[in-house]
Amino acid sequence: MSIIETEAALHEAHRDNHTHRDVNGGWLRPAVFGAMDGLVSNLALMTGVAGGAVSQQVIVITGLAGLAAGAFSMAAGEYTSVASQRELVQAELDVERRELRKHPVDEMEELAALYVARGVEPRLAREVAVQLSRDPEQALEIHAREELGIDPDDLPSPAVAAVSSFASFALGALVPVLPYLLGATALWPAVLCALIGLFACGALVARVTARGWWFSGLRQLALGGAAAALTYGVGSLVGAAI
Repeated sequence: MSIIETEAALHEAHRDNHTHRDVNGGWLRPAVFGAMDGLVSNLALMTGVAGGAVSQQVIVITGLAGLAAGAFSMAAGEYTSVASQRELVQAELDVERRELRKHPVDEMEELAALYVARGVEPRLAREVAVQLSRDPEQALEIHAREELGIDPDDLPSPAVAAVSSFASFALGALVPVLPYLLGATALWPAVLCALIGLFACGALVARVTARGWWFSGLRQLALGGAAAALTYGVGSLVGAAI
């Protein structure tokens, strides 16, 4: 009895501890990177304009224009990209569906060969392939997973991709503009808020990587700060020349 209880406890411990992080990033990765993109691009845009010694009003208008243009561009790009990818996948699924209908035996043998290549005994691999091929939709799903590496029931949505990209980019791009909208009259509060936001985004990225949160945060802080400094320098040179 004690042995059974021990095995059950070990099984439960293995089940609870044997988990993996989401290596695909799920919603976190695109959301964080979208916000990071908005932060870096709008901060760099605003510091570049500020380097030209323009008025506060021009900096605010530039920041808001950068937010709107970048967010709509990201949304349009994501929608087109995901929609094109989805259409390509659907076209390949249609090809596979026709092959399953016209050449069911060949497709079944192809599936069996895939399992044999993975180390399954040939006779067992063929039996598995025969059973899986009885249902055409199940066969299509298996072939899509094995040959194309996709899940037909889990294709990305162009609309969701566009909306999430728009929202995350706009949120990130708003950070350097917000101090001005709240009454700031100098550039440094906007830069400070943006750098804090970059560190926070970098730290969040650590949730989908093997790096420590401080390393990811400092890395993104350094990259964003370098971009802002570079564009500020360019803006100063251009402003002086004009």
